[in-house]
Amino acid sequence: RRARCLACCCGSAGCSLCCGCCPKIRQSRSTRFMYALYFILVVLICCVMMSKTVANEMKERIPFYEDICKGIKAGDTCEKLVGYSAVYRVCFGMACFFFIFCLLTLNISSSKGCRAHIHNGFWFFKLLLLGAMCSGAFFIPDQETFLNAWRYVGAIGGFIFIGIQLILLVEFAHKWNKNWTAGTASNKLWYAALALVTLIMYSIATGGLILMAVFYTQKDGCLENKILLGLNGGLCLLISVVAISPCVQNRQPHSGLLQSGLISCYVTYLTFSALSSKPVEVALDEHGKNVTICVPDFGQDLYRDENLVTGLGTTLLFVCILYSCLTSTTRSSSDALQGRYAAPELEVRLVFTLCFTDTEEQQNVKEGPRVIYDEKRGTVYSYSYFHFVFFLASLYVMMTVTSWFNYESANIETFFSGSWSIFWVKMASCWMCVLLYLGTLVAPLCCPSRQFSV
Repeated sequence: RRARCLACCCGSAGCSLCCGCCPKIRQSRSTRFMYALYFILVVLICCVMMSKTVANEMKERIPFYEDICKGIKAGDTCEKLVGYSAVYRVCFGMACFFFIFCLLTLNISSSKGCRAHIHNGFWFFKLLLLGAMCSGAFFIPDQETFLNAWRYVGAIGGFIFIGIQLILLVEFAHKWNKNWTAGTASNKLWYAALALVTLIMYSIATGGLILMAVFYTQKDGCLENKILLGLNGGLCLLISVVAISPCVQNRQPHSGLLQSGLISCYVTYLTFSALSSKPVEVALDEHGKNVTICVPDFGQDLYRDENLVTGLGTTLLFVCILYSCLTSTTRSSSDALQGRYAAPELEVRLVFTLCFTDTEEQQNVKEGPRVIYDEKRGTVYSYSYFHFVFFLASLYVMMTVTSWFNYESANIETFFSGSWSIFWVKMASCWMCVLLYLGTLVAPLCCPSRQFSV
């Protein structure tokens, strides 16, 4: 076992799970798990750097704290190691780490080459490299110019990351409807499944908008919330009408209410998330006291427990980011972004094969080593695209943790108390999602001579 661990950390061998009771793991999954682990480690460091509570605890509990800070030239109270500027530097190192590996793994189709071995192994040296890059960012000269320039790079990269997730969501909606429609040729029960799921999604979207109108608006005031809810509700209605319009149906017979229902659900979720991220509005009541308006009354007691809200919210946020990274780096996602799609019948047969038959590798490794080398015939995902997505995710995390353009007053304890930057980023993502979906419906009408794969 020691030899296997040494080969994993310092060689090109695949990493298995630590304990013997854990199941066997494929090499492609173990590799992605290790990179995700490094990503989580840096994200946790960024959260610590943005925490005022941690900084105050360190000052009180670490002996000779100020002397240590002066000794490492981090300022009188280590101010260079905390705050948004420290997060920018650490995320710069992580982004460079993934960008270098993105370039290193370009056009790899076999796992037997030298570059593939570097991608799949040498984890101890990679950890040292990542630590060196994150630490080296603190020694970049002309810090003010660097931070200002890097902020705009981070914003662009963060929006590209959001755009990739939205493109994949729209692609998933089209593929879902296409596959289920293809199933109706052999079994008419698929029509019932389509109708039921569509009804559920529209019920969720409609109910969500109604509940937000009840809890996030008032009879007097909250005009901005009313406008946004009306606008986004109107956009949901628009995409539904366009999806079943005769002109779109003639060019895209697979277009229907299932896709628009899914997009409407996502628009409803983003609207709720955006309204929850707005800074608190305060007004005077009839007794001259300050009261919070345009937010649900039942959520005010919860928000008073900052530690609970920060802990649960941050955990959920970064679990979602990590999930987006891993699901965006599969072969099918990479092909979708490049416009390559499998036929619906082929995908149905592939799902059946994966669910009900054992592959050759599965049959041969029941009593074999703990790592299943599933890339002997070729790579099962794009290495370069995988690192590119994590490069963009590094920029997205940097901007999210520092509250985008409200970076100077940002800290992790008040992260969920509201920020106009986060509010408008989420609303922009909502409208971008609608435009992308409308684009897939309208584009074949505008360019009838061109073939579109949706």
